[in-house]
Amino acid sequence: MKIFFDNCTSPVLASTLNGFVQNSGHSAHHISTLPCGRHAKDVVWMDMLGNSREVWLVITGDGRIQKNRAERLAFRQAKLIGFVLAPAYQRTPINQQASILIWRWPEIEAFVTQLGGGALFELPISKSGKFKPMPL
Repeated sequence: MKIFFDNCTSPVLASTLNGFVQNSGHSAHHISTLPCGRHAKDVVWMDMLGNSREVWLVITGDGRIQKNRAERLAFRQAKLIGFVLAPAYQRTPINQQASILIWRWPEIEAFVTQLGGGALFELPISKSGKFKPMPL
């Protein structure tokens, strides 16, 4: 599995999680390091990920994906699975954000493997909160 972090997240999260998941055969990438580039519109990177032969998990800080009709459609068509970081992440130091992602990674990985594509969930700031489905 590959993990995609968009512009609403710090590249530090991608590199930190990558260091943790690479021994399991996964990899984490920030949009700034991918061919579409940092300034790609959301529908462009969604299409790029959807056309890849890889399984991608999206982590974003942008809950507007579920509100924008074109982005919702692109996300569903690309059959992506994603987590929107709860608003509290914006007020949390980056080291704590990274620690929560690493803490929850085994649970996230197990959860994602049970899902089909085209799903979006909110990832709470706590280490034990439930993933909240977000309508697409």
